[in-house]
Amino acid sequence: MTTQLDAAPALELIVLDMAGTTVRDDGVVETAFQRAAERTGVADRMPWDDALAHVRATMGQSKIDVFTHLAGGDREAAERATAAFEGAYAEIVAEQGVTEIPGAADAIQGLKDAGLRVVLTTGFAPVTRDALLDGLGWRELVDLALSPADAGRGRPAPDLVLTALLRMQTSSVAAVAVAGDTVSDVESGRRAGVGLVAGVLTGAHESAALRLAGADVVLDDVTQLRSALSERGLLPLVPSV
Repeated sequence: MTTQLDAAPALELIVLDMAGTTVRDDGVVETAFQRAAERTGVADRMPWDDALAHVRATMGQSKIDVFTHLAGGDREAAERATAAFEGAYAEIVAEQGVTEIPGAADAIQGLKDAGLRVVLTTGFAPVTRDALLDGLGWRELVDLALSPADAGRGRPAPDLVLTALLRMQTSSVAAVAVAGDTVSDVESGRRAGVGLVAGVLTGAHESAALRLAGADVVLDDVTQLRSALSERGLLPLVPSV
């Protein structure tokens, strides 16, 4: 009997999150949010513990959307806070440097060697995204990197995933896999209708939350992704050149 898994097409495209999935966070996002909130007063309408809880729950989402909530819907204040966040994040990266999740670059190269295109996505603005790529030396490693500004809406909307599909001229959403460390990453992949959504445990959210959001598989880290795809028969039969 042919199962749905047996009938699944080989993948063509992998969409990977950045901070927490391929790039080490080590609390940098939370610290940058705190600096931005302090500098702009955007979270003054609620206790800081409540604001921080919202930041943690919405990890992976567009930063402007997170700050809009914290600012009580005041878009102008949210834009100022988002700019302050991007500035604070850049400060921290300059202070501490930027490092990959151990083995992430090799994992990305392994996926490419298997015949897959690899696109990175993030809730950061393009300037921060590009600073991370430059800091890691990943400009030539990945096929593309996208921010909400490139796609329309940030996660959990499907826009980043679908923009990656269109830019890479992928044949169908079923030929796309998504991997990320947050509920928003998982929900974005599910809403896009991709062939497989993987959660990873190197970032913001735990296994139970990722599975509840709809992850097909939860991995310790991104280095396990190629093996997980191979076990499911989802790698291309003939790697592309």
